[in-house]
Amino acid sequence: MNKEEILKNIPFSVLDLVPVIQGSTHKTAMENSLALAQHAEKLGYKRFWISEHHNAESLVSSATPLLIGYVAQGTKTIRVGSGGVMLPNHAPLVVAEQFGTLATLYPNRIDLGLGRAPGTDQQTARALRRERVESVNDFPEDIQELEKYFSKTNTHSPVRAIPGEGLEVPLYLLGSSTYSAQLAGTLGLPYAFASHFAPTHLHDALRLYHSHFEPSKQLDEPYAMACVNVVIADTDEEAEYLATSMKLFMLNVIRNTRQPLQPPVKSMEELWNPMEEAHISQMMQYTFVGSKETVREKLTKFVAETRINEIIAVAHIYDQVARLRSFELLSQINKDIK
Repeated sequence: MNKEEILKNIPFSVLDLVPVIQGSTHKTAMENSLALAQHAEKLGYKRFWISEHHNAESLVSSATPLLIGYVAQGTKTIRVGSGGVMLPNHAPLVVAEQFGTLATLYPNRIDLGLGRAPGTDQQTARALRRERVESVNDFPEDIQELEKYFSKTNTHSPVRAIPGEGLEVPLYLLGSSTYSAQLAGTLGLPYAFASHFAPTHLHDALRLYHSHFEPSKQLDEPYAMACVNVVIADTDEEAEYLATSMKLFMLNVIRNTRQPLQPPVKSMEELWNPMEEAHISQMMQYTFVGSKETVREKLTKFVAETRINEIIAVAHIYDQVARLRSFELLSQINKDIK
């Protein structure tokens, strides 16, 4: 395969954290999320995932299944799911019932992506879980419990997910370390790596996933996905300007200041110190900013190095019109390849 064809058969998908724009409302953030999903559907994106976060003023994706239902109702064909549900925060039966309900309402369109991080600070995690204490061994057991609830063979069990039983809702494991990669391989599930904020272990995780993969009822061969930051505009200069909102977002993350998404700025120089700049540069290792041509070249190299099967793009862009435009330009990258 020559360089120009590497991206040709790679599906593009969207991860949305449902960011709150500075000076706007929570409802507007949700409406913007739906508008982005509808836009992505028209552009041919494969799936639209929403991530679970709690106690963050900048994000309103805490009630993830409700937002998935909101987006699924407002779209027709695009797959909608969680990127992901943080399973230690929830009893597997409750998750099975919620996603069984979604899969009943929107057949063959619902994905259940699962993570084992809390998606919040430890104090909020304790408030979510109450007396429920999770260990590292509970995550694989919880996944297998979910699979059991969704299976057709659970009919005679004393505990059943209704609706949900027999729907075989597809599961995806999410991770930012090697643990979930190895587990996804062993269980024969698709694997998505969070390289948009935790790039360090990407290549090791993908290697472990492929080397430990065992075929399952859901999947015959490994299927690896990578989430990356993408900001595209008509020129490199405009894209770099728009991307400062993402840098400010990440600056708030490392400072734990939790502010809504801020407008772009002409320069970051006086807004961060050298240590913060270095930290954010490391976090943003797999960030693709520029014109369509610039980003195509960078993504081609990324896919060639990782051999991933699907790209999931997240874009922290302040202006909704510019965000929609960025995803429009991204969708054209592999369509332009003859």
